Amino acid sequence: MSSSIQDLCRAIAQNTSYDAFAPALNAHQWETLGGYLQVFDLAAGQVLIDQGTIDRTVFFIESGALSVHLIGDKGQMQLAILNPGSVVGEGSFFSRAPRSANVVATGAARVWRLTAIRFAELSKRQPDLALEITLGLGAVIARRMVNKPKRVAVT
Repeated sequence: MSSSIQDLCRAIAQNTSYDAFAPALNAHQWETLGGYLQVFDLAAGQVLIDQGTIDRTVFFIESGALSVHLIGDKGQMQLAILNPGSVVGEGSFFSRAPRSANVVATGAARVWRLTAIRFAELSKRQPDLALEITLGLGAVIARRMVNKPKRVAVT
């Protein structure tokens, strides 16, 4: 595996949070998946996801932390802090609904993005890999939905 995808794999493997993204992928599958992902570096305060926008991209966090917050009538409310090895954007990825919250880098961060178009290509060319990613993302949503304080953080 290339060193860059290895860093993402390591972050995912070390994530022990209740809502960890934990697909059952081997080294070859990770390398294949890496060809469908784009690495994206964020600066502190940079917005990754804008509440209300329509976008199905899902992001895998390699390093740094992301703040998930909701803008409402009473101002801004922080919903969650997501750390390396986690994912964000999973709700709109499946629902095709507008983004439910803002996501901002709390400091320098590196994420890997999987767009809907690239996922469609992955699904056609590597259906078993796409299925495992789908199951892994579905498990994240299921765990977040069971945890009432985090339920609203499904983006």
